[in-house]
Amino acid sequence: MSPPRIIDPHAVPVAGHDQHLDPVAPDRLTAAGVRQQFHAAQGFEAPIRGDGGRLGDPSRPAASAAVLVGLVERDDGLQVLLTRRTEHLRDHAGQISFPGGRAEPEDASAEATALREAEEEVGLAPARVELLGRLPDYTTVTQYVVTPVVGIVHPPFDLQLDAFEVAEAFEVPLAWLMTPAHHRRHVFQYDGGQRQFLSMPWRRDPHAGEYFIWGATAAMLRNLYHFLRH
Repeated sequence: MSPPRIIDPHAVPVAGHDQHLDPVAPDRLTAAGVRQQFHAAQGFEAPIRGDGGRLGDPSRPAASAAVLVGLVERDDGLQVLLTRRTEHLRDHAGQISFPGGRAEPEDASAEATALREAEEEVGLAPARVELLGRLPDYTTVTQYVVTPVVGIVHPPFDLQLDAFEVAEAFEVPLAWLMTPAHHRRHVFQYDGGQRQFLSMPWRRDPHAGEYFIWGATAAMLRNLYHFLRH
C-alpha cells in the first residue's frame, strides 16, 4: 500500500533549516564555473535519489522522464528557469517544476526529452540551450525516473507557455537557491510511517506572492547544490 499523498505541503511542520551547511563558492555559480564543474566532476553520487522505490505505488510501473535545469545567463547572475503547473493535471498539479516530462519513443536521449519538453511547455528553442551534463536520476513517488539535464540558457528568447500544462514560468537566482540557509526540512507523519522533504519558499520581493518550491524539484536543486560543492 502506498503512503498518502501530501495535499498541503505548507501545513507540514518544518523540522529544521540547513544554515549550518556551507554555501557554494561564488565562482562556481557563474556559467564558467558550472561548465568547469561538469568538465571536472567525477564520481558524484547524489545524496537524494528519491522516494519511488521506498514509497511509490508498486502497481504503477516506472516511467522514464527528464527535466531541463535551465540556468539563464542574466546580467545579475545565473537564474534557474522554473514553471508553475496548472491545477488540473493528474500528477504534481499546481506545483513548482522544471520544464520537462515523460520520455517518448522518438526521443534519442534524456537530453532530447528535456529539450523537447521545454520547447513544448514553455516555447524555449533548443538552440538557446547549451547542454552541460546530467545529474543523477531521481525517482518520484509517482514512479517517474527523472533525469535532470543541466544547461546554460542564452538570451534573448521569448517564452510561449502551453496553457494546458503551465500556468506560469519564472526565474529564481541560482545563488539564492544554492544557499542552504534557504533550505527547510519537513517531516510528514502518517499512520505507519513518515516522509521527509525539502522546501525552498521564494518571493520576488516581500510584497509578492510565495513560490513554494518543494518535493522533487527542491530535492534535485539540493543535489545540484552538492554537485557544485563536490
